[in-house]
Amino acid sequence: MKRNSGILADRAIHELFDTGRLITEQALDGDQIQPASLDLRLGSKALRVRASFMPGPNSTVEDKLKRLTLHEIDLENGAVLETGCVYIVPLMESLDLAADLSASTNPKSSTGRLDIFTRVMVDYAQEFDKIPAGYTGQLYLEISPRTFPIIVRRGSRLSQIRFRIGHALLTDTQLLDLHASETLVASETPNVSGGGIALSIDLKGTGPDGLVGYRGKHHTAVIDVDRKGVHDVLDFWEPLYSRGRDELILDPDEFYILVSREAVHVPPLYAAEMTPYDPLVGEFRVHYAGFFDPGFGHAPAGGSGSRAVLEVRSHEVPYILEHGQIIGRLVYEHMQEHPQGLYGTGLGSNYQAQGLKLSKHFRLS
Repeated sequence: MKRNSGILADRAIHELFDTGRLITEQALDGDQIQPASLDLRLGSKALRVRASFMPGPNSTVEDKLKRLTLHEIDLENGAVLETGCVYIVPLMESLDLAADLSASTNPKSSTGRLDIFTRVMVDYAQEFDKIPAGYTGQLYLEISPRTFPIIVRRGSRLSQIRFRIGHALLTDTQLLDLHASETLVASETPNVSGGGIALSIDLKGTGPDGLVGYRGKHHTAVIDVDRKGVHDVLDFWEPLYSRGRDELILDPDEFYILVSREAVHVPPLYAAEMTPYDPLVGEFRVHYAGFFDPGFGHAPAGGSGSRAVLEVRSHEVPYILEHGQIIGRLVYEHMQEHPQGLYGTGLGSNYQAQGLKLSKHFRLS
């Protein structure tokens, strides 16, 4: 049964291409369409700019680029993007949305786990990562590597987009009802407020050494975003272990990979997103990559016990995290219809049934 409103599923995303609402410079990659999102691909050039900017209601992105561009970088054969710099890349995909169709974007999971700060913007925008209903035009990706320098090329996929018709968010009451029937997070007493269900931090640690997370190293080699399983973990990360106190002091401007205490479940008729920053729970930002596709943590899709990996950065001051402390909230939205595929082993998804896990770029041993 198809709802009048909700997040578009994979079949409907295919139809957007068929009807010309989604336009691309070249044929789609075979795995580019996910159950509730589309991966976006970098175009052939990156523009190094003086600073991040917002187009604003009276300007196109190109108008601002004419004034702010320092130099152009050819991405056809790959190029290094340096930490601390800001780049704007026109994407291969562009839009001609219907009047009732809007979209939102987020970094892909692997992008967030590498501390690559990305945001999509469009002409005349006053917000990042929000594409208004009826938008027609180019998509641009702002990229700023924060911890590691990276190699990207034309076709690299750092961001993803979701499409929605109407209002799709679940209310607190609907969330509690869905949790009662589907167990959204592994908690007997779910904390639901503001339309989101809370996740807390696991600082007990896993394995014989009590591994609780990783802290990114500085002055490393480059990471090729398109190569899987080629980098040694210890060349880029400092493992962090529990020392019996079940707490962790976040140092300002350091980047951490941690994990939620609760397993997460996204049923097939729903999609979820983690709110990136909540000043009510602490002065830190969590989870750049906010999308959870239908089927994440779903047992029939091989996802039992899947936990949320958290990309954490403290703001301004040192901050103490304690085991079980709320660190973010998941908001759930209705899908418009059941996806043809679910996140999981059938699609070769990288992070199904995950615990504490670095991005796919690092060797397992």
